[in-house]
Amino acid sequence: MVLPFSPLSMCFEDVNYYVDMPAEMKLRVTDDRLQLLRGVTGSFRPGVLTALMGVSGAGKTTLMDVLAGRKTGGYIEGDVRISGYPKNQATFARISGYCEQNDIHSPQVTIRESLIYSAFLRLPEKIGDQDITDDIKIQFVDEVMELVELDNLKDALVGLPGISGLSTEQRKRLTITVELVANPSIIFMDEPTSGLDARAAAIVMRTVRNTVDTGRTVVCTIHQPSIDIFEAFDELLLLKRGGQVIYSGKLGLNSQEMVEYFEAIPGVPKIKDKYNPATWMLEVSSVAAEVRLNMDFADYYKTSDLFKKNKALVNRLSQPEPGTSDLYFPTEYSQSIIGQFKACLWKHWLTYWRNPDYNLVRFSFTLFTALLLGSIFWKIGTNIGDANTLRMVIGAMYTAVMFVGINNCSSVQPIVSIERTVFYRERAAGMYSAMPYAIAQVVMEIPYVFVQASYYTLIIYAMMGFQWTVAKFFWFFFVSYFSFLYFTYYGMMTVISPNHEVAAIFAAAFYSLFNLFSGFFIPRPKIPKWWIWYYWICPLAWTVYGLIVTQYGDLEETISVPGQSDQPISFYISHHFGFHRSFMAVVAPVLVLFAVFFAFMYALCLKKLSFQQR
Repeated sequence: MVLPFSPLSMCFEDVNYYVDMPAEMKLRVTDDRLQLLRGVTGSFRPGVLTALMGVSGAGKTTLMDVLAGRKTGGYIEGDVRISGYPKNQATFARISGYCEQNDIHSPQVTIRESLIYSAFLRLPEKIGDQDITDDIKIQFVDEVMELVELDNLKDALVGLPGISGLSTEQRKRLTITVELVANPSIIFMDEPTSGLDARAAAIVMRTVRNTVDTGRTVVCTIHQPSIDIFEAFDELLLLKRGGQVIYSGKLGLNSQEMVEYFEAIPGVPKIKDKYNPATWMLEVSSVAAEVRLNMDFADYYKTSDLFKKNKALVNRLSQPEPGTSDLYFPTEYSQSIIGQFKACLWKHWLTYWRNPDYNLVRFSFTLFTALLLGSIFWKIGTNIGDANTLRMVIGAMYTAVMFVGINNCSSVQPIVSIERTVFYRERAAGMYSAMPYAIAQVVMEIPYVFVQASYYTLIIYAMMGFQWTVAKFFWFFFVSYFSFLYFTYYGMMTVISPNHEVAAIFAAAFYSLFNLFSGFFIPRPKIPKWWIWYYWICPLAWTVYGLIVTQYGDLEETISVPGQSDQPISFYISHHFGFHRSFMAVVAPVLVLFAVFFAFMYALCLKKLSFQQR
């Protein structure tokens, strides 16, 4: 069962691309912009496999990024049309696929799960008059896996590149398949054979060829291909350094048409027998060859019959076929917000469940911390005779929460950092908006932190010997749970930095401030009034407040206080620390709000900030 799709052509005329002039180059030139593409004209058609080639720095990937709408900066000029209609990026993302050179996938899901996830998010509920049910989507995924010869690996975990999971060649095929299950009409591939040996490259190119034979428009950047790989292409668009076209047309059998074009240029040497035509072409069209021949290959191309033929083709493709209409989709994404959330939650559940490195580390650390502090402060909870002992118990509770919280914060940062890279690719592909993705990851943390806080509370409460009342046990669990949760969400705010290493440095700086203004080392009544504002916005201060006042705020047993008369524990808590039990009605919702605030900031920063520059 093959899902229907509309074969679409792409044509572009006089495409220019500029970036702001780098600071180091401004010393030598007066221009404000650096031009990377110059007047590029060409076309890509259904059922035709086109190679984008050129020396390093010629602008191959730049041109593909411009045409695919993947550029995040710079200035673009020119006319780009899809089957005769002006290109609209919002609709174009729905009918196109982009296979990046770096094969970016979530490591903890299988090949089949990766494809089902992509298909469920990107395939619409209806194509023409055909309803696309979940069963049809899964059937389509299975058939595409057979097309690219991945069906025998469908249950293999993707893993991390160079560490575990799939080989480089298998990752390349997965990258292609993830785009194919979206049923695109136009597919861009950035160097699909880079880093592969001859056998692996042949397997990938067979996959690419099978894709083209379905009637799709496929464009690949390629760098110094072998003879077999080069001759798998139908057409070539060749760029010279500076982003100018020097050849655009058919390759022909054994690359004969391309060879004849260059051999017709006066002074260009003939190709040797059995010599790689791709290598020969790059050699005879190099900058050194231009200097030797005293000519510009781009100018020669613009005066050639081939250019006139291509110009006529572009003009023809720029006119819509009679009876056709422009691309239109009633919604920005294939799935509703709820559908996006459910799909993202499903993948996050798989990712978390299969990530023992993350979950076992934080669970083991929490268990170790609880047992360590419980054994050190064994049954000390109600055996309090003086203020020093009380402060020691309070310090134990505070230290335990802080240790576990900081561990949660630091351990979640690399997880978010890895998944953020995948998020950039998936969002650029139009799979979902940022909010459903972020909310799904936020929700996924809740049950894991709940389990963590549950056994932590049981161990600490029992070993330290606090009062066994339902209310006090609940409050201890409540404060611990939301403290662990806001620390975890605080760690997820690694998205405000370019990587988790930088995020760890930022987080560590705030740990010191959290400690200083927690209200334990410096009680609130003794904090200078010009710093008291930070006490009220310090999340750890509210944790300390909640832990102390719920366990000791109502105790009337007297304790000895150095330099003062004996006094009830509740009196000492209220006068030394400034904590009042009646204020728990404020402390409880504030702890919840801190978790909500950090989660919201994570989602907002994920949506608004991007450290991916193209």
